[in-house]
Amino acid sequence: MRLLTTALAATSLILCSPWALAETGKLLLTGGVSSIDGAAGGGLTPWAVVGSNATEREIGVSAALTRVHTQDYGLNVAGAVLGIHDRFELSLAQQDFNAGPTSALAAFGVTPGQHIKMDIFGAKVRVAGDAVLNSDSWMPQIAVGLQHKRVHAGSMEPVLTALGAKTTGTDVYLSATKLFLGQGLLVNGTLRATKANQNGLLGFGGALGQDKYRLMPEFSVAYLLRKDIAIGAEVRFKPNNLEPVGNAVFGANSGALREDNWQDLFIAWAPSKHFSLTLAYVDLGRIAPALVSGRKQTGGYVSAQIAF
Repeated sequence: MRLLTTALAATSLILCSPWALAETGKLLLTGGVSSIDGAAGGGLTPWAVVGSNATEREIGVSAALTRVHTQDYGLNVAGAVLGIHDRFELSLAQQDFNAGPTSALAAFGVTPGQHIKMDIFGAKVRVAGDAVLNSDSWMPQIAVGLQHKRVHAGSMEPVLTALGAKTTGTDVYLSATKLFLGQGLLVNGTLRATKANQNGLLGFGGALGQDKYRLMPEFSVAYLLRKDIAIGAEVRFKPNNLEPVGNAVFGANSGALREDNWQDLFIAWAPSKHFSLTLAYVDLGRIAPALVSGRKQTGGYVSAQIAF
């Protein structure tokens, strides 16, 4: 009886809220978009939502292509998600990082125009809450997940080895997503245990005692301008494992391998339940600043997703 009452209350909120029902019963944009790691959420961080259009007792799939371009680097991502009963999520993604400035490492055997590729397998399970049914309470939807990553660094691999970085690693995270239906507002917090350098593209961990898991927070907020358009912002904190190693090689306080936090401002458009397009301005801070005269990496992000 309590569940029925909660469901009726949630239905009333939906009908008078700016969030629009997809034909499958899932609200438009509440399944998130495809993150750069493949999991459903924002562009930079996973949320507790389960990807695809599948609701309970349904199985759905989604796929996305993403391009990130900054002053000195480029990243292409292809990913796919399998959503099962709106509770389980499996994801696959491959990142292709154009590490053009690494040509400055030619003396160390690094091939000019080197690309670094990374395969990511992800799994997520919703363990508590429901973003819709619990919208009239403070209870968020909560999920736990993992992302196993393997980087293929090509001629950069000996450099990573010299820095003490491994080529495989696994992130574990806990996400809590709260949807305020009546206000058209979604907030998310994720806590990630990770060893990854630049999300794993520069390996995992490092020398000088940096080979240990660190807890890094990530935050997202999204606001629905109308039923098919959302705007928002994200910030993702990073472990900065390689800066001590870089300082030991290039000089104290050089910041040669400093890693900064990532952040973005985005707009997502879903003209139908099957397609969404996300555009963003990204600030990825410094990525191997010794190779690019210390420049921060800011630029554009575009991602197209289909979902069923």
